[in-house]
Amino acid sequence: MLHRKIYQFCTDGQEVCIFLRDQQRWLDKARIVSLEGDLVTIRYETEEEDEISSWEEMVRLESIGAVSRQLSSVSRLNSEVLVSDDCPESEQIYAHSPEVSGEEEEIEPESFS
Repeated sequence: MLHRKIYQFCTDGQEVCIFLRDQQRWLDKARIVSLEGDLVTIRYETEEEDEISSWEEMVRLESIGAVSRQLSSVSRLNSEVLVSDDCPESEQIYAHSPEVSGEEEEIEPESFS
């Protein structure tokens, strides 16, 4: 199963975090560039004080313990949610709708015979 997911990440070109079991370390923001048999080629960057280095490593599939990917992120600094003015009219919320005005609709319970 892991083999298939790694192949999917390789074809999608997504950035992932990979845990290498034999080295007990994480590779952050890595890209899986190829998968040939049980050999996985990974590219990533490291940042030191005065330089950024690009790396390419080939590891065996069995040495990969976990693969994770970031689904989304939201800035904590900007608390205002950005809204598009180009929102389709069918999805717009107007001031007279119950959600915005605070009014509640009364719903009649259904009776079963």
